[in-house]
Amino acid sequence: MYVASKMPSHHGCSGWTEMLPPRVANAALDSAVTADVAIIGGGFAGLSAARQLTRRDPTLKVVLLEAGTVGEGASGRNSGFIIDLPHEVSAEGLGGGSLDRARRDITLYRTAIDMGRELAEEHGWSKEVFDTCGRFSVARGTQGDEHILSYARQLDALGEPYELLDTRQIGAVTGSPAYTSGLFMPGTVMIQPAAYVRRFANALAGALRVYEQTPALSFKQVGGAWVIKTPKGVVTAGKIILANNGHAQSFGFFKGQLLHVFTYASLTERFDPKRLPGQRTWAATPALPMGTTVRRISDGDGDRILVRWRYSYNPSLTIGDSQVDSAGRVHDGKFLTRFPSLKGLRMEYRWGGPMALTWNSVPAFGEVDRGVFAACGCNGLGASKSSAAGIAAADQALGVRSELVEIFSGFDKPRQLPPQPFLTIGAKANMKFKEWRAGDE
Repeated sequence: MYVASKMPSHHGCSGWTEMLPPRVANAALDSAVTADVAIIGGGFAGLSAARQLTRRDPTLKVVLLEAGTVGEGASGRNSGFIIDLPHEVSAEGLGGGSLDRARRDITLYRTAIDMGRELAEEHGWSKEVFDTCGRFSVARGTQGDEHILSYARQLDALGEPYELLDTRQIGAVTGSPAYTSGLFMPGTVMIQPAAYVRRFANALAGALRVYEQTPALSFKQVGGAWVIKTPKGVVTAGKIILANNGHAQSFGFFKGQLLHVFTYASLTERFDPKRLPGQRTWAATPALPMGTTVRRISDGDGDRILVRWRYSYNPSLTIGDSQVDSAGRVHDGKFLTRFPSLKGLRMEYRWGGPMALTWNSVPAFGEVDRGVFAACGCNGLGASKSSAAGIAAADQALGVRSELVEIFSGFDKPRQLPPQPFLTIGAKANMKFKEWRAGDE
């Protein structure tokens, strides 16, 4: 029997959710139901698994359990990049093995994008929800400039398209005088993550049952089925897909293998677009790892700027006001150095969101008990990696040996983390060092 040691909780509301009308949530489960497959988690991984299951076999009875309200969890707190290219092709150069790994990752990411694109086309989603606009990588100095040129050479080796931008050109895009160079990659899709997850769940209506405000408290095997207990109901299912990322550990899976990290974002109040030149909608990741991510978002007749930076190790899977406020103070400084013409513009929303990392940067994936399949351990790039993992977990649960199943099955298993207190000391020191090395990138 697997019993949850804690329930998911999220500190405050993300700006993405606050920008939307209140959600009319699906009802909570208050009875006993049966299913062929039950999915625990209603974010990128769970929704992708649900869609793949019903596409493979429309006769399947599928139940999805979301502990909170769809769009308010980790996926709805994402920065909204469904990235199609790995951030780093190789730390060692342009060896053939590195390129093979990069192509493997590209296959995963583009499968996730293809699923989103199909949904957007089927349901007529606007660009405010799903935008195939690409992304920029931006630099703020010599080190970042060199990194962009190195990455461009790696893209050449992969045969991937890109466009290099000098200081004037990237300034014309961003309206900021702070960037020294840029690299445009056309394959990334930008989403409004809370809206995307909500609409994804709504698009599944009729194909399966989605229950919100329905956390899985425990599950155990009875005969040949799994019995999942919720606060007011019970699900009896032949198979389970764990799509709850770090909270898989709350049920006892991947014990000592998941590193729980939060990242933080701030979103400005709306401003008159005339105050800032450049394009009204663009998104940029930093040239150096652990640097600052920035998005300009069109919000009706006004615009907003999102700033994401800072990582913290939080094994409790919770954060407080002090951590959000501490990151926010740094966001304010980074915002001002990039957009001095917007001085005085206040941040309206601040929030944090969790990630689950593994020591060797591999997914926590596969059959963890008979008939229980995990799609966890996103290691960042949650919209891309978690979506792909959900698709692969669905195929594996159905016994389909798809290309994605082969890729995920080929990853090493997550390594055991160092014991405490060395883990906490090492994790915090490593993140501080990487943030210091990134500087003001």
